[in-house]
Amino acid sequence: MGYKLGIYEKAMPGELSWKEKLKCAKDAGFDFVEISIDESDSKLERLESAEKYSRELFKASEYAGLSVGSMCLSGHRRFPLGSSNPEIEKRSLDIMEKAIVFASECGIRIIQLAGYDVYYDEKSSPETRERFIKNLRKSSLMASEYGVMLALETMENDFCNTASKALEFVKAVDSPWLKIYPDIGNIYNGTDDPQGDIKACAGNIVAAHLKETKPGVFRDLFYGEGRVDFGESVKTLFSIGVRRFNAEFWYKGEKDWDERLSKASRFLRKYLDTEDDRI
Repeated sequence: MGYKLGIYEKAMPGELSWKEKLKCAKDAGFDFVEISIDESDSKLERLESAEKYSRELFKASEYAGLSVGSMCLSGHRRFPLGSSNPEIEKRSLDIMEKAIVFASECGIRIIQLAGYDVYYDEKSSPETRERFIKNLRKSSLMASEYGVMLALETMENDFCNTASKALEFVKAVDSPWLKIYPDIGNIYNGTDDPQGDIKACAGNIVAAHLKETKPGVFRDLFYGEGRVDFGESVKTLFSIGVRRFNAEFWYKGEKDWDERLSKASRFLRKYLDTEDDRI
C-alpha cells in the first residue's frame, strides 16, 4: 500500500539552500521535507512573501526531485492563539492566515499547529482555553477556504500532551479541516498508555512525528537514546490508517549530520516497512 516518511528541516544545517536541503533529504532516503515556521523573526518573515518563496521551493523541488510536504508552525508559541493580549491575539491570527496562504501557494498539504493556548508570559486558564478554541474555529474556516489541513501537535505541557487532549479541541471545533498530528515522543511522556491514547483518536490522526524522548527530556535525543517504542507505535498508527510520518530531531552542529539523516531513515523504515509488508 505504501507510506511517506519526511524529515524535519531543522535536522539539517540552517545555512543550506533549499536545493541542498531537498537534495540531502532525498539522498538520505526521505520522501519529503517538513518546513519550519518557528517563532524567530527570520522564520516568520518567510510568510510575508509566499508567492516569491513558492517559486524558490518549486525550483528546488524540481532540481532535487523532492518536495516540501508539510509545515511545522510553532510560531504561535511566541504569539499564542489563546492570548489575553488583543495585539498578540491579532498577530496570532495574522500568522495563521499567512501560513495557510503560504501552504496553498507552495503545495503544502498539512500545517502542524502547536497545542498551546498560551506559553511564555501568561498562565493557562478557562478563558485562554476558550479563546484558543474560538481562534481554532476561525483558523479552520480559513483552512477550508484554501483546502489546507490543520492538525494539532501533542506538546510537552499538560495542556495538550496527549492525542486524547488534542481530540477534545478537534471535537469542540468540529471542522473537517482540523485534526491531530501527534508527536509520539511527547505522548510517551504524557501518558502511561501511549498506544491506547493513539487508538482512542482513530479517524482523527492525519500524520505523526516520530521523535525520541525519555522522562523529562523532550528533544535533542537521537533514535535509540530514549524510551519510545517505535515498533509498537508504528504498528498502532498503521492499524488506524495513518500512512504519513515525519522524523523529528535537531541539527546541533554535528560534523556527521548527513550520515545522521541516513541513520534516521534506516532506523524508522525498518519499522515502517515491516508494517507496510503486512498489509
